[in-house]
Amino acid sequence: MRKEPGRELIPEKKFRSGYLALAGRPNVGKSTLLNCLLEQKLSIITPKPQTTRNTILGVWQNPEAQIAILDTPGIFAPRRLLQEIMVASAFHALRQADLVLFLTEAGRENFAEERETLEKIFSLSRPVFLALNKIDRLADKSLLLPQMKMYSQNFPFQEILPISARAGEGIPKLLQGLIRSLPPGPPLFPPDFLTDRPERFFASEIIREAAFSCLREEIPYSLGVRIEEFRENSRAQGKDFIRATILVERDNQRAIVLGRQGRMIKNIGEKARHEMEKFLGRPVYLELWVKVYKNWMENRSFLQELGYEPDNT
Repeated sequence: MRKEPGRELIPEKKFRSGYLALAGRPNVGKSTLLNCLLEQKLSIITPKPQTTRNTILGVWQNPEAQIAILDTPGIFAPRRLLQEIMVASAFHALRQADLVLFLTEAGRENFAEERETLEKIFSLSRPVFLALNKIDRLADKSLLLPQMKMYSQNFPFQEILPISARAGEGIPKLLQGLIRSLPPGPPLFPPDFLTDRPERFFASEIIREAAFSCLREEIPYSLGVRIEEFRENSRAQGKDFIRATILVERDNQRAIVLGRQGRMIKNIGEKARHEMEKFLGRPVYLELWVKVYKNWMENRSFLQELGYEPDNT
């Protein structure tokens, strides 16, 4: 996918470029940071952990540098096959990266859960930055200094920076540090390149985001989306035609997704269609179905069909 043409890049001999992996536990703000850096919504965002299931590439650039940013799934102790694949995808991205930006929440007093992950990351011998995110939600800013000291005493981070991905605080300083640590080299992608994911991938993500926002707490984790048909500018409708199936694991989940007299699936569809039209910049006709596929999160071949299986697992 390409974005609107930007400024011309400066000569390659002065240029820096490389891959940056965003890493951390679920729901620490990695996707929000990617969207903030790109100044447009590429990764879906919900308050629920484990929203990001695939590594998503987004390309940031200015006249000095180009950063290929890898937004990864959160790293946690997996209990199901899909979760194992998500964590494996995150570590695969870390091995590809030239730099790593590890995110955690500002004011967090204990990083025991993160220690093992950080030890694995530092074993890759990459420059690692630490961002203490969500400082806009931290009432007592005096907690930042002891937190920064705790991390710096345990791991040799390049820099430790308080930021708010949601509010944009600290982002210019963060970018300056990242650019300084990039290897010299030519751009990795053309100036108008934004991501390598196709539009039908983002259509499925937008539907999943809409379902996450509309449904009760326990349902989204067992929910998937499969795009059955994607036709651009369908002559019959004069719009893009998208037909998709929302996948659940049990009959009672299907009933909840449909809702009484189909109201819930209608709400999900309306919300998803509105977001798709904003993302694609053109009208969309969206048709949604709900299907029970028992234990789909444990079915390796089906997960491959949905695009969840990375090459390295």
